[in-house]
Amino acid sequence: MRFLTTALLVATSLCATAGGPPAIYDEGVDAKAAIRTTLAEAEKAKLPVLVVFGANWCGDCRMLDNSFKHGPSAPLIAKSFKVVKVDVGRFDRNVDIAESYRVPLKKGIPAVAVLSPQGKLIYATEGGELADARKMGDQGVYDFFSRVTASAK
Repeated sequence: MRFLTTALLVATSLCATAGGPPAIYDEGVDAKAAIRTTLAEAEKAKLPVLVVFGANWCGDCRMLDNSFKHGPSAPLIAKSFKVVKVDVGRFDRNVDIAESYRVPLKKGIPAVAVLSPQGKLIYATEGGELADARKMGDQGVYDFFSRVTASAK
């Protein structure tokens, strides 16, 4: 009985400290500064910058993030872009940044902009192309970024 009580206390403690899934977007970061830093890294690496707009509550954003880390898109993204993620909160944060890159957040998130290493806009999801990332699946995300990669060269 003592073991069971201890196990329950440990499990409860772990659940309380876990607080749900880990954040994929840093809600406290200065997005403009993060983009500037990533552009500097991109210029040195001679790679375009992939600016990913999303939020921690967004299931499609989580799926896209997972694809960048584990799916067939992972090696493509890693070799083709410097990535910076921009939190949009409940469409009340960093909206001005999205608008400056012609990304209409009202069409859905995740959304992306591709910038040259010098900061010029190369491509933007202007029609909510990734808003259904979960339905697209890993292969659909890969196919999408294969096309985007070709246009960014």
